[in-house]
Amino acid sequence: MAEITLTATTGRSTGTRNSRRLRAEGKVPGVVYGLGREPVAVTVDWRELRLALITDAGVNALIDLTIEGEGESQLSIVKEMQRHPIRQTVDHVDFLLIRRDQEISVDVPVLLEGEPEKVNQNQGMIEHVMLTLTINAKPADIPDHIIHDISAMEIGETVTVGDLTLPGGVTTDIADDEVIASAQVSRAAIDAAADEEAAEAAEAAAGAEGGTAEGEGGESDGEAEGGDEG
Repeated sequence: MAEITLTATTGRSTGTRNSRRLRAEGKVPGVVYGLGREPVAVTVDWRELRLALITDAGVNALIDLTIEGEGESQLSIVKEMQRHPIRQTVDHVDFLLIRRDQEISVDVPVLLEGEPEKVNQNQGMIEHVMLTLTINAKPADIPDHIIHDISAMEIGETVTVGDLTLPGGVTTDIADDEVIASAQVSRAAIDAAADEEAAEAAEAAAGAEGGTAEGEGGESDGEAEGGDEG
């Protein structure tokens, strides 16, 4: 995994008003902590942070964080981000300092690839239940994502955590039977089947009524004929 360099400025004033001012200036307030150090309030440039987060690694990008006044950079990862609910800009970011030789826990995307032909042929759909998986790995072993091929899936089958192939050096504490994805009959197919059943039932009912009417008509004719004879 490639590493990205980012500079953090210290000495910012805390508080909502100051944070708004920083964001208006194109900066993001944040905090740095980890490896036994006290949390330090920092500021990073929004454009630089954005470039760090749009790589294939996403929020799990390894960041060589240079903290103002501390000389050498330190390896870090974005532990948490607060986004604006409408604009989706980053309002605050937490950087966690990490060691290269120590495992950390992060969430990585689970991607499904392949075309499930048997599911499609039966008007089914794939429900992707677990979009990310919490894994344990040393920083250099953190994958950008985990891929699973669903080409052979059929209706009624599921993909569980135990079915995933994890890269070397990667483990997870999530139970093997937790469902990642399932192949189900689509709502459209269910509705179509229900409509077909209703149509068949209506047709059968109409046929039964027609037969009853014919029978009743036959009896009436017979009675009429009998009356004439009398």
